[in-house]
Amino acid sequence: MLKNYKIGFDVWALVLFLFVMIPNIIWLAIPAPNDILRVDSVTKTIDSIASVSQVLMIAILCIIKNSESKKLSVTPLIAGTVICCLLYYVSWFAYYQGIAGTIVILALTVLPCSAFLLYAIDRRNRIAIIPIAFFTICHLIYAFANFII
Repeated sequence: MLKNYKIGFDVWALVLFLFVMIPNIIWLAIPAPNDILRVDSVTKTIDSIASVSQVLMIAILCIIKNSESKKLSVTPLIAGTVICCLLYYVSWFAYYQGIAGTIVILALTVLPCSAFLLYAIDRRNRIAIIPIAFFTICHLIYAFANFII
């Protein structure tokens, strides 16, 4: 399985990461009305695992490539990645409109994870799926424990 992987730089993985991070950077600088996300987390250990998983996820997506993956093109998986990103932006827009219900919180949680997962599957980067799965699980636990339950 590992024989098809090589070290290389995937600029589109970095672009995806930066695109997903833009609303987070804006949120850090400009608080939203009804900003429930600015609370002390009750899942500090899970948050730490999520942070490590996120760094690993991005590092693996950006620097490990599968030689069997084809040149990036519009495939159903890439279209799904783009749709997840666009819906993620819509979710941030709703959040900034003061809508901070369960659906918006789950969208802010699941959509970026889904975008990374779909991208990894399209790029045949199965190694990245492991930290993506850990990050997704931790992100969901954080969302449920802090905002939904």
